[in-house]
Amino acid sequence: MAYENIKVEKKFDGQISEISLNTPPANILTSKMLREISEALAQEEKDQKIKLIIFSAQEKNFSYGASVEEHLPAKVSEMLPVFHKLIGQVIKCPTPTLAQVRGLCLGGGFELALACNFIFTDTTAKFSVPEITLGVFPPVACALLPSCIGQAFASQFVLTGDKLTAKDLLDFKLAHTVVEPNLLELTTHAFIKQQILPKSASSLRMANRALRSSIIDQYDKYIVKLEKLYLEELMKTEDAKEGVKAFIEKRPPNWKNA
Repeated sequence: MAYENIKVEKKFDGQISEISLNTPPANILTSKMLREISEALAQEEKDQKIKLIIFSAQEKNFSYGASVEEHLPAKVSEMLPVFHKLIGQVIKCPTPTLAQVRGLCLGGGFELALACNFIFTDTTAKFSVPEITLGVFPPVACALLPSCIGQAFASQFVLTGDKLTAKDLLDFKLAHTVVEPNLLELTTHAFIKQQILPKSASSLRMANRALRSSIIDQYDKYIVKLEKLYLEELMKTEDAKEGVKAFIEKRPPNWKNA
């Protein structure tokens, strides 16, 4: 099937599927791209032969995150549920998933990577959930990070919006490997050949379903509450509207603290 915003490719005799974000240089996660990723993932996870689904991106950046324009009050109520549904789909995917990250991996881009089983990255990568600088917050990161890295480090991510290096992510045990830029693809392929291809596809799927059961329960429990908080309370504040508007207008926000 032809897609406008992503590429889908089978590799290793059809045992590996790669879904690549394809709107460089920023690979912004618009609603249209989110729906295409969701559709492609639904198709790929039906293939019983596939042992791993890779999320990658064209050119030098993974993704700047969800469209800021779609965070405006008139659009966010449509975009946010689409994004949360996709993240749930990735988390619940029985086929193991791997994010192959280079360059900037921000906001929703980082949350997409976080939803995968594995994160392979190179030293050019920078990770952040900068939503707080726009006067909003990242629901997926709020739902998943505290149990992954603890409340203190999750607070550092969410409440400061600071960029972290690939080495930082490795130290937080969120990334599985960090390599030099020219070695990322080689390292991913070596992992696939040594650790994935020798395994049974059905056994990998069963083991992953068992492994992900707790995170699925956690995500389903919290994301509904956080989405409601975001749409019904946060988006009624002046500062949430101002922060997004200021970013689009390329000016400092004028906070009213309300």
